[in-house]
Amino acid sequence: MSEANVTQVPFWKRTLFSSILIEKSRAQKLAYAGVAAALCIVSNIFEFKFATVQFSFTVFTSILAGILIGPLLGFAAVFIGDGVGYLANSMGYPYYWWVALSCATMALIAGLVMNLFRFRFKGCGYVKLAVICALTLLICSVLINSLGMYFIGLKLYMPGSVKEAIETRFGGEFNFGIYLLIRFFLLGQIYNSLFNYALLFIIVPALNAVKPLKLDIR
Repeated sequence: MSEANVTQVPFWKRTLFSSILIEKSRAQKLAYAGVAAALCIVSNIFEFKFATVQFSFTVFTSILAGILIGPLLGFAAVFIGDGVGYLANSMGYPYYWWVALSCATMALIAGLVMNLFRFRFKGCGYVKLAVICALTLLICSVLINSLGMYFIGLKLYMPGSVKEAIETRFGGEFNFGIYLLIRFFLLGQIYNSLFNYALLFIIVPALNAVKPLKLDIR
């Protein structure tokens, strides 16, 4: 869609839907959302381990969904995809709804940043990707996901003896700050996040160059 045509579209529509979907019918929008949800389901099923770090593609697919179909449908598609993905690959763990909320919020943030901020300088797409990565890491990974795991998840499966061992190892009471250090650096969540963000910087500019998609990350 040209810049002139974009400005003629209502602000709410430009905000909620990506450049790919803004001219699509309701049925087409739902079809795209279904594809995004399916992508999230697949990313929840397939994981791989390198050394002691568990890698997945959920951060990448969640943010990509928000960029491709916008914040509203992206949020819904990722939340539903995460739930179905859990049913397909629960690995015996309880359902962590805050993880689904965290991933869905990544799509929301990605879609809003892409739709609300439009620039015209060289490399502006990379700047927007960097902003998305910083916001999703802080709001979704550090706050929503980690807070949910700390206050709810740990009570579901971490024995008291493990907490006592951690307190002895680090000194003082086991708190949220210590948990963040363990989760991101000892368990390697930060490396998984960086891996997914690197994929975004590789894949999204490549998709932007595919003209039939009409993806505009400026």
